[in-house]
Amino acid sequence: MANRLIGDLPKVGIRPVIDGRENGVRESLEVQVMELAKAAAAFIESNLRFPSGEKVECVIADTCIGGVAEAAMCASKFKKEGVGVSLTVTPCWCYGTEVMDTDPLLPKAVWGFNGTERPGAVYLAAALAGYTQKGLPTFGIYGRDVQDAGDTSIPADVQEKLLRFVKSALAVAQMKGKSYLSIGYSSMGIAGSMVDSNFFQDYLGIRTEFVESVEILRRIDEGIYDEEEYQKALAWTKANCKEGEDPNAPENQADDARKQVEWETVVKMTLICRDMMIGNQKLIDKGYREEGLGRNAICGGFQGQRQWTDYKPNADFTEAILNSSFDWNGIREAFVFATENDSLNAVPMLFGHLLTNTAQIFSDVRTYWSPDAVKRVTGKELSGLAEGGIIHLINSGSTTLDATAQQRNTEGEPAMKPFWEITEEEAQKCLDNTKWPQAERGYFRGGGYSSQFKTEGEMPVTMSRVNLVKGIGPVLQIAEGWTVELPDEIHTVLDVRTNPTWPTTWFVPKTTGQGAFKDVYSVMANWGANHGAISYGHIGADLITLASMLRIPVSMHNVSEDNIFRPSAWASFGEEKEGSDYRACENYGALYGIK
Repeated sequence: MANRLIGDLPKVGIRPVIDGRENGVRESLEVQVMELAKAAAAFIESNLRFPSGEKVECVIADTCIGGVAEAAMCASKFKKEGVGVSLTVTPCWCYGTEVMDTDPLLPKAVWGFNGTERPGAVYLAAALAGYTQKGLPTFGIYGRDVQDAGDTSIPADVQEKLLRFVKSALAVAQMKGKSYLSIGYSSMGIAGSMVDSNFFQDYLGIRTEFVESVEILRRIDEGIYDEEEYQKALAWTKANCKEGEDPNAPENQADDARKQVEWETVVKMTLICRDMMIGNQKLIDKGYREEGLGRNAICGGFQGQRQWTDYKPNADFTEAILNSSFDWNGIREAFVFATENDSLNAVPMLFGHLLTNTAQIFSDVRTYWSPDAVKRVTGKELSGLAEGGIIHLINSGSTTLDATAQQRNTEGEPAMKPFWEITEEEAQKCLDNTKWPQAERGYFRGGGYSSQFKTEGEMPVTMSRVNLVKGIGPVLQIAEGWTVELPDEIHTVLDVRTNPTWPTTWFVPKTTGQGAFKDVYSVMANWGANHGAISYGHIGADLITLASMLRIPVSMHNVSEDNIFRPSAWASFGEEKEGSDYRACENYGALYGIK
C-alpha cells in the first residue's frame, strides 16, 4: 500500500475555533472545543482511506483559534503539513470573519455543534454568511438533534455529512497537480477524445500530457520495458487468460504464430502504458531516465481506433488489465484508463475511484431493451428489477475484470471492493470467469484480444458522465441503479445481436416517474454521450458534493433531495436545487480558473 504518484497525499486540517474573550469565557471552553476537534479527527481517520490503501491523516491546529493571529498560525501549519481539506469545528460562539479560513482553493466546511449551553449554531450561521459574502463557498454541518455540552459523540447525520464532505474534498486535493496522459488523440470523431486541456486545468487542476502512440512502438522495438517483468507477465497471461472462441470466418483467422505475436504485443503494451503513466525505476536503472520518470498520470486514455488498430493489436487487454485490481504482480490499486481516449469518461471514472477506492467500469451505453422488444426477440419476459426494461452496457474489452462480480461483501453479496479487501481466491474467480476471444478483424484489422464476460448477480451501481456544453462548460450526469443478471435464454439472444465477444453488464437505473428518470427508456434517451463510467455503490450524493466543489453543475440525477449536500451559498441562488446549482457554478466559475 503506497502512493504511486509524485507528491504527498493530502491531509485533513481540523480548525477548532473558539470565543476569543479571555479571563473566563475562553478558558471555560478550551477543553470542550479541542475535544470536539479530536473527536472529528479520530472519526475521519478511522473511517477513510486513500485508493492506494493508506490511511487518511488529520492535522489539528496547535491551539484553539480565537482570532486572526491564531488563524494565521493555523494556516501556516496547514501549509507546511500539506493540508488539502479544511474542517472548522466549534460548539460555541466565535468571531466569524476573524477566525475563518480564507484560502480560496481549500475545500472547506464548518461543523457547528448543536447544543443549548453555547451558541454553536449561531456561530455557524454567522460564519457561513461571512464565507458567502466573501465568495468562499463553504459547507455547513449542523446536527438535527440537540446534544449535551459535554457530549463528544458524533451523531449519525453529522457523520454522514462529515464523510461526504471529506471524501469529496480529498478527491479534489488528490487531483490537483496530477496529469491526464493522452496516448494518441482523437478516436473516430468522438468528442470526448478531443482532450480539452483548459477543462482539465481550470476545473480539476490536472495538466494534460500528450504522447503520440508511436512511442509505444518505439519502446517495443528498442526494448524500453522491464524484460524480466515482461516474461513474468507473459507467463501469467498464458496461465490465467484463456482464449475464447475465434469469431472470425476461417479465411480471416490468424494462425497460431500470429496469435502468439499478438499476445506478446498486448502484454508489452500494458507494461509500457503503465510505465508512461507512473514511471518505472527499472527503466531508469537501464539508462532510460526520461522514460522511467513517467508522467505522474492519475488517469489516462489510449486512442486506439483506428490508426493503431488498423495496424497493430488493439488495447482491449491493456485497458482491461490496467483498470482491474490485479495483474501478474498480484492484487493492487486499479488504474483509471479510458478506451478510445475518451477523457470525459475517464474523469467520472476518476471521481468514482477516488470516492470509493474501487475499480471502475468503462462501457458503451449501447442499447435500451424494452420489455416488449425482449419478449419479441426471445419469447421471454423480463422480471424483477429488469421488468421495466434494461440498458446494455458493453464495450470492446476495456471493462475492468472486477465487473465480473465475483467478489463478495460482508453479507456475501456480489461486490467490487477496494483492493486491500480482495482475496486471492476472488481475484482468481474474476480471471476464471473471463475469456479472451480474438478481436473481430472487421473492427480491428490488427487483431488483439477482447475480454468476454457477463456481470453476474445484482450490485448497486452508479453511472455518471461529464459532458462539455458550449456556452456552459462541463456538466455531470448521474444515474443510480443496479446491475441485473438475465436468464441465459434471454442474455444469449440479446448479447449475440451486438457482439458476444465483448463484456456485458445489464443495467437498470432507479426511476422516479418524472423527467429524465420517468422510465428506463428516458434515462437512455437523455444520456449525453455514447459512454458511461460505472462505479460500485450508490454514490450519486457524493458525486453531487464533489461536483459542487469543482463548480460543475449536475444536469441529471436520481438522488433523493434529502441527500443533496452542497455549499451553503447555493441556497442564495434560488430555491429550486438544480437551477440554483447552475447559477452558483456560473457565478463562482471553475475552481482553478481565472474569472
